[in-house]
Amino acid sequence: MKKWGFLICIIVLGYIFSKSPALFEQKEEANLEVQDTGEIRAGYTKTIHVDMQNQVHKGNLLLVNSEYPVHAEGIRTDIVNLAEQHELIRGYGLLDQDIMLSKYVAQAFQKMVEAAAKDDVRYFIISSGYRDFTKQEQLYEEKGSDYALPAGHSEHNLGLSMDIGSTLAAMSEAPEGAWLEKNAWKFGFILRYPKDKVDITGIQFEPWHFRYVGLPHSAIMYHNHLVLEQYLELLQQKKSISAEVGGEHYLIRYYDASKDETINIPEHGQYEISGDNMKGVVVTVEE
Repeated sequence: MKKWGFLICIIVLGYIFSKSPALFEQKEEANLEVQDTGEIRAGYTKTIHVDMQNQVHKGNLLLVNSEYPVHAEGIRTDIVNLAEQHELIRGYGLLDQDIMLSKYVAQAFQKMVEAAAKDDVRYFIISSGYRDFTKQEQLYEEKGSDYALPAGHSEHNLGLSMDIGSTLAAMSEAPEGAWLEKNAWKFGFILRYPKDKVDITGIQFEPWHFRYVGLPHSAIMYHNHLVLEQYLELLQQKKSISAEVGGEHYLIRYYDASKDETINIPEHGQYEISGDNMKGVVVTVEE
């Protein structure tokens, strides 16, 4: 399997979080650089105008929990029934024929499963994907607050998350679980509710729950041991960071949605925009 090359250093310009010093500990194969928040990089000649208030609640980096609910514009528009998408379900099984998921996320998941097969890890099954509010409410009523979130407050209502299992054993013991925990970031996924972050996420350890956030965000979170809450806090405080992932350089900038700010991007280059579902918008540029 292709090896991902990373620099083994973190350059921090500015101050280090006083309340969260662990956020900037040096991690193997990680490279973070905090940029001057006022800097406009050379070559950034194109200006785009974004409806900040609308964008806050849609995108791949939305924080969804008991405090921040899903908004209608945040639900993926490419939700499909996986059982009907035969080209998307090669190499893994479905718990039932009604599992829904974002087509884009399913494509990323299939690439991940194919990579795992090359390591002889191949007994994956999806037990849950996208749930509409009605289904989420039914689950909440059946399972209670210890095992489910009310409608509109679950990541499953976005279409970006899935519960992944193994036909061999529980995910906490199966090779599939161990492989995903180590490699899912390479395909844009994160283990959303780790065992040692319960006090931050407010959710018990779920070794089966993986969330798509996309690169380079998954790489930064994995190599710096951050959950989504911590990563968004990092962006809110630092405003601008850069990361090198697999030889590609990314610039990530955070914008306060309450302000009328100009967004500058390269004239020729790829970029993505996502809200954080709180008060900001994140622009990611692949340079």
